[in-house]
Amino acid sequence: MPVADLLIAAGVALLAGGINSIAGGGSLILFPTLVALGLPTVAANVTNSVAQWPGYLGAVVGFRDHYRGQRTRLVALSLVAVVGGTAGSILLLTTPSSAFDTVVPVLVLLASLLIGLQPLLTKRLQANETDGERRDPLWLYLVVLLACVYGGYFGGALGVILTAVLALGLGRLKLANAIKSLLALVTASTTVVVFGVFGPVDWLLVAVCAPAALAGGYLGAKVANRVPSTPLRVFIVVFGVAVAGYLLVRS
Repeated sequence: MPVADLLIAAGVALLAGGINSIAGGGSLILFPTLVALGLPTVAANVTNSVAQWPGYLGAVVGFRDHYRGQRTRLVALSLVAVVGGTAGSILLLTTPSSAFDTVVPVLVLLASLLIGLQPLLTKRLQANETDGERRDPLWLYLVVLLACVYGGYFGGALGVILTAVLALGLGRLKLANAIKSLLALVTASTTVVVFGVFGPVDWLLVAVCAPAALAGGYLGAKVANRVPSTPLRVFIVVFGVAVAGYLLVRS
């Protein structure tokens, strides 16, 4: 692959890592970039998943202060994320690539719309916030499981889905946002193992994108409360809708 393409991929991975921490939806930027650089859609998806793993790690480090006193909850939800991420990854690799080509435009479009609706979801969730701890409802674990199956299969806007689900279940939006980052990391870690062993990963692209995603995720977590997310979200939605249209025509 030409050096210029590698530099483009690294720059987009840096941006994607920051976007995941600030607004969510970084996959909607890096995935189509990899497709544009010549990777088949399934290869682009698995390479995107592996390359963005360090970005989630950076976000978790940035949110580490929010995890104090949450060990039991984090362990339980992480185990659910492992099961879901594994199931989604296996589903992707065992179904025909033509099926993924058919469904991915719809997934990109739905993920883009979820990013656009995030402010409305956030306002609704803030109105339902509680001040103290409360027992986790059983439905929370089931829905997190389904969300992580989706995350293992594709993952676009997984952060938005997890934040909404966790905020409804826990009643605390800031805590939900922090735990979302951890569960995204666990899901991504699971896909790294499955895709790394069985998937068509482009390791050269991973080598240049992964460090950039790590830096972007860490920096994004540090400035998440100071960067206006609305313009970024508008860009992601418009870009995602355009990508969905392109993939639909391409398929």
